[in-house]
Amino acid sequence: MELRHLRYFVAVAEAENVTRAALKLHVSQPALSRQIHDLEDEIGFPLLERSAKSVRLTAAGRFFLNEARAVLQRAGDAVKAARAVAGGTRGEIHVGYAPSITVQILPPTLRIFQAEFPGVKVALHDLSTEEMLTQLRVGKLDVALVVRLREKELRGLRFEELARYPMCVAVAPGHPLARLRKVKLAAIADEPLIGYERENYPEYHERLEKLYGEFGRKPPVAEEHEGVSSLIAAVEAGRGIALVPDCLACMVGPRLKLIPLVPAGPPVIVGAAVCKGPVPITVEKFIAAARPKPRKP
Repeated sequence: MELRHLRYFVAVAEAENVTRAALKLHVSQPALSRQIHDLEDEIGFPLLERSAKSVRLTAAGRFFLNEARAVLQRAGDAVKAARAVAGGTRGEIHVGYAPSITVQILPPTLRIFQAEFPGVKVALHDLSTEEMLTQLRVGKLDVALVVRLREKELRGLRFEELARYPMCVAVAPGHPLARLRKVKLAAIADEPLIGYERENYPEYHERLEKLYGEFGRKPPVAEEHEGVSSLIAAVEAGRGIALVPDCLACMVGPRLKLIPLVPAGPPVIVGAAVCKGPVPITVEKFIAAARPKPRKP
């Protein structure tokens, strides 16, 4: 049984005449009659009672008509929905992100993307770097906003840079360093350090080790936290200081003082990671919305 069999049957049933239905369908009358007979032979019972000038539905035919219309409607809806997804006007994309590094990127990106594609749902997933990489590779995420990693960690992924942020020292407002405009790394070498969990944020610890390695020291990490909210709370409580990108200023407000680090070292590079190869047009458009916009003169 094919969809054309159902379309032909519905047309004949609605016209109650094979000749009129054939004209409407632009097929010959004998070909249409043969298709209806083939359908009846396949399902094993008559759908129509035929006379010289008209046809009438059998009891089974009346029931089958409703079901055939529903099948054709669902098939049509499926085609329309798939066409909308293919054209980027409907669908859903899953985006992984870390709040601390995307606080300046994500809100305007969502605003621009949703204005252009209001029918596409963006599902956001607050995850660690390791979780994002894993979920990208197994297809649970379509795109991840992450810090730039080493090439071996980006295996099988394509990375596009979106922003660069210099490193700062985050301290409680009452901390002695809060009065300074700039802080040298040597001045905080012995300060207890509040950081992220090594297991989930290995790139963060690699950065700390490079910074402190210039002085032949190991980072004095006193606490490790699973997310930015608890890290901010720990620094605010005076349990230590933190080295963070300056974009975090949007999140901390007056709770912490962010002081530029000199020398700042390499900036934190944030970008979009996707699996190599073709990606849905909606994902490409999302990345395009996240790209930095030229400043107006």
